Amino acid sequence: MGDRWTDLLGCLDLELRPSDGRTEDDGDLLFDGRNQELSYHRIFGGQLLAQFVQAARLAVPGKAVKSLHVQFPRAGRTDEPVRYTVRRHHDGAAFASVGIVAGQAKGVIATAAVSLHAVEDGPVHQSVPAPPPVLDEEHLAALDLLPWETRASADLDSPAAGPPELELWMRTPPVEPELAPALTAYATDLTLIGTALRPLDGIGQRDSGRAFTSAVTGHTLWFHRPFRTDDWLLLRQHAPLLAGGRGFGRGDVLTAGGALVASYAQESLVRFAS
Repeated sequence: MGDRWTDLLGCLDLELRPSDGRTEDDGDLLFDGRNQELSYHRIFGGQLLAQFVQAARLAVPGKAVKSLHVQFPRAGRTDEPVRYTVRRHHDGAAFASVGIVAGQAKGVIATAAVSLHAVEDGPVHQSVPAPPPVLDEEHLAALDLLPWETRASADLDSPAAGPPELELWMRTPPVEPELAPALTAYATDLTLIGTALRPLDGIGQRDSGRAFTSAVTGHTLWFHRPFRTDDWLLLRQHAPLLAGGRGFGRGDVLTAGGALVASYAQESLVRFAS
């Protein structure tokens, strides 16, 4: 786990590049991000989500990412770094807005609209069901792309039919709290397609590339308040729709104490062999 964990942290350390001839008035910042050393056949979308969060945070210091809306027009190549072009549309006293384009030599591989907010005090109210106790070690989940401890309420690789729901507990090794949004964004990209497939008897997530092909087309996250990932977090998700070659799912991220810290939604291509 240590090697993959260190590799992921290295991918979050974006490199600020020269402006390639842009002027100060253009307001663009350029960052390069390397790719994870995985056997995956394309760049994992979670890596791009996490790097988008980091690029926005570096471009607008003093504010925290509050929402991230990403589109994936084409797959990225794992043998080529990703160039992030960040345009700051607005940077006010409380809020900021940036647009980010992730590109490689062949063109744009993802785009993001990101909103940031300076942390403020105010009344607190939430209305979500409290989380259950953290699942015990009998529910350890082997999710290769998540290089940290995970426990799940269901096996998404199982061909047995079930409700399109999943509760996934996760806890990273000790890490700086400012990386929590990026690491959580990374994690939210992995299991919604598998959750949408659960009602189909005889099909599991591991059948990707054989019984069906899939790809995330759009992903959105909202970060509600500061949190850590080296304490237990619950990703509680539900995929209410699979239709027309697309799947849709959404989820909440809660601390073990019940605080709602983030929410997310995803649309994906899910195309079955005829």
